[in-house]
Amino acid sequence: MKDPREVLRRPILTEKSMRGVELGKYTFEVARDATKPEIREAVERIFGVKVAKVNTLRIPGKVRRRGPYAYRTPDRKKAIVTLQPGYKIDLEQFA
Repeated sequence: MKDPREVLRRPILTEKSMRGVELGKYTFEVARDATKPEIREAVERIFGVKVAKVNTLRIPGKVRRRGPYAYRTPDRKKAIVTLQPGYKIDLEQFA
C-alpha cells in the first residue's frame, strides 16, 4: 500500500468543484498510477470518513508555446470522491 499522501496530491478548489461539496462530492488531484481502491483507502485514512463512490478521469497535457519553443504540460489525473451521507471533509486539514 502506498502512503496516502502520495496518492492524494491536493484538493481542487474551484467554483465548480465547490458546488459538489454541497452534495458530498470532493475533487482531488491524484497520482497518475493511483487506482480507485487506493484513492478510497487514502481518503478514508487521511480524513476518517466513509467513501461511497470514486470516479476518476485522466486529463491529457496541453501543448504550450513560449517564443519559438513548444512544450507539453504533464498529464494529470483527477478523482471525484462521493462520501456516504452524514460525512464531511474539512479541506484545510489536508494542508
